[in-house]
Amino acid sequence: MKEIPHGLIKGEVTGRINWTDSEFSLQVTAEISRYTAGQFTKLALFDEAGEWTRRAYSFVNSPNQEKGQQVMEFLIITVPDGQLSPRLDKLQVGDEVYVGKSPAGFMTLDEIPRYTKDLWLLSTGTAIGPFLSLLDEMDTQQRFDNVVLVHAVRTSGELVYQDKIQQLEARYQGKFHYVPVVSRENREETLRGRIPALLEAGELEKVAGVPLTQERSFFYLCGNPSMVKDTSEVLKQLDYQKHSRRSSGHFSSENYW
Repeated sequence: MKEIPHGLIKGEVTGRINWTDSEFSLQVTAEISRYTAGQFTKLALFDEAGEWTRRAYSFVNSPNQEKGQQVMEFLIITVPDGQLSPRLDKLQVGDEVYVGKSPAGFMTLDEIPRYTKDLWLLSTGTAIGPFLSLLDEMDTQQRFDNVVLVHAVRTSGELVYQDKIQQLEARYQGKFHYVPVVSRENREETLRGRIPALLEAGELEKVAGVPLTQERSFFYLCGNPSMVKDTSEVLKQLDYQKHSRRSSGHFSSENYW
């Protein structure tokens, strides 16, 4: 084995959830620096030749847990020709995995403008992960009047963490609105289509029961680049402005591959 690269630390798989044939969650214990809800770190493995492969994955769970070794959860989809995800898919409880020591990312509560009363979290696929971490924070529950989680997937089997979502609905006492979107199945209880088209048509606010306003609404977009790009364009057409640290706006985004 080669020397562990700078910035990585050895961790251990302590739990695993299989959602579909290609989607799973890993729970990992490692002594990394404290993270903030919405951030990510890197997972890494080395091959038989001692070459390292690492990729960024967001934390699914809240950082607010008991002291000691940090337990982290990651939602992962196996890319058949991927360099890392098929190997992560083979890991079982007790196996070693290497974790980035220093979390990163700016899709956090602190980056959301103070005017925000209605927070919209628009995600595709495994990009729901960082939003679940944000939703698990007591500050999210207390700070906003409404939080809308939109999760767009291909099939209903990919609507992961339903138990967690039901717990959030109970905790938020009417403030939390879950909008599942399935593109390849007709289901009465879900929308069908793409997030940008549903946003433009007014379907998202209709189903959520939360009106969109420039005075109250802020959007985090996280997922595949085409969704992020097209949704950003729709928001601009609706006169919402991209947010930056220099200029307060209405939406910010993170591509998820």
